Amino acid sequence: MTRTKRILLLSGIVIIAIFLRFYHLTSAPPGLAPDEAIDGNNAVEVAQTGHYHAFYTEDYGREGLYINILAVLFQFFHTPHKPWVLRLPAAVAGVFTVIGLYLLTSELFGIGPGLLAAFLLATSFWHINFSRIAFRAILAPLFLAWSLYILTKAFRAVTSRTAAMYSVVSGIIYALGFYTYIAYRVTPLLLLVFIPFSQVHRGFWKRFLIFVIVAFFVAMPIGWYFLQNPVDFFERISVLSATSSSSPIRDFVINAARTVLMFFSRGDKNWRHNVSGARELFLPVGVLFLLGIIRGIYSLWKDWRRRSRQVFALLLTFLWFLLAIFPAAASKSEIPHALRSILLLPPTMIFAGLGGVYLYELMKTHARRNFAEAVAIIFLTSVTMFAYVEYFKVWAGSPQVPGAFSTDYVTMGLEINALPLHCPKYVVVEAEDVLTRGIPMSAETTIFITDSFSPEQQRARGIHYLLPSQVNQIPPNAFVFYVR
Repeated sequence: MTRTKRILLLSGIVIIAIFLRFYHLTSAPPGLAPDEAIDGNNAVEVAQTGHYHAFYTEDYGREGLYINILAVLFQFFHTPHKPWVLRLPAAVAGVFTVIGLYLLTSELFGIGPGLLAAFLLATSFWHINFSRIAFRAILAPLFLAWSLYILTKAFRAVTSRTAAMYSVVSGIIYALGFYTYIAYRVTPLLLLVFIPFSQVHRGFWKRFLIFVIVAFFVAMPIGWYFLQNPVDFFERISVLSATSSSSPIRDFVINAARTVLMFFSRGDKNWRHNVSGARELFLPVGVLFLLGIIRGIYSLWKDWRRRSRQVFALLLTFLWFLLAIFPAAASKSEIPHALRSILLLPPTMIFAGLGGVYLYELMKTHARRNFAEAVAIIFLTSVTMFAYVEYFKVWAGSPQVPGAFSTDYVTMGLEINALPLHCPKYVVVEAEDVLTRGIPMSAETTIFITDSFSPEQQRARGIHYLLPSQVNQIPPNAFVFYVR
């Protein structure tokens, strides 16, 4: 494939990725989920105080990078106080993950699988959806894909100076992943696959040591925080973990099976994550994924004694896939769970890309080239059309989606904003939820829309948040709203 053709194809894929992640971003998804809103509220506070943190303790604790990116937007760019602003970094991250997956897959398996894997990620409903929601998890596959690509470049660099530069950059990018999402904590095990291939990779130990040292120092702030606050490290794990079950091993195996089966049968039921219950992969993509898995297993079985780049690439992808199952399989509820499984997306699309290229070459060998190209065009077109229809027509048009994103609470916030500042406004939060600074989490959507997170902001806007037991504090002339 010529360089010009490769650039044109990649540009087309990136354009598709941009369109599917930015089109109607101000209206789809509608509303603003409380989990998104709390990140926005923390970010507004950080922008006002300048106190950035590695970890934010509300809502069972969240790694801080996504919040800090939002804080930069609010502090230096004076962006409007709108839900789409909270989702903007996710959309950007989604596009760059597509590019990173192309680079990594091309480095490991060649240009053809790289282009196809990137295209399949660009058109994946699973990835499109989380690229349009202000969840910090979207950053995890971004940093892992880019860091592995640059680390691989470090091992293949000819000069020591270039290799050292790649090792430093990959260490920085890899370590930033620990500030993104809890599932990223399984990734150090993925690095172990490099060690048996130390003789294959040029100057392995020196370059790997530079990577590890840089990653250690960049990750040190959040590591130090957890050493000082071990409860925060384990709190969300203890809330979600299936280890408290009477049969944790059995539950883990069942959860792992359900997680893999979500590709082909029943997927995540949560409307925020998926078209409720729909399979996570478009059926033709699922077929290519299976074909890629089968081909990969066959190649490893045939060449497992060799320390070749092909074997290394396959082992890296298989181990990534298996490790990425763990965060969801170790959970005790809501299985399958597309969000906790988000690190599965890159290796899944890599396998699908390998399967697609293999099938294309097979058709070229046993049928006419024109036939293979026609099938490829039909496949690529149908996948793109399915992605558009599935997200913008089926999912965005579903009557269940507005409720999943607390659209009523956004409307409530807009109604409060329309009232004069001097009017007393009382919001009674009847919803039973985890408390955030004494107020149930469900109120976070209205709090963000009204910009009333801190007591000072609440006083300035005449807004009061009450629990049901405090309704006797409401004066007769007040406007009263209810979060139920």
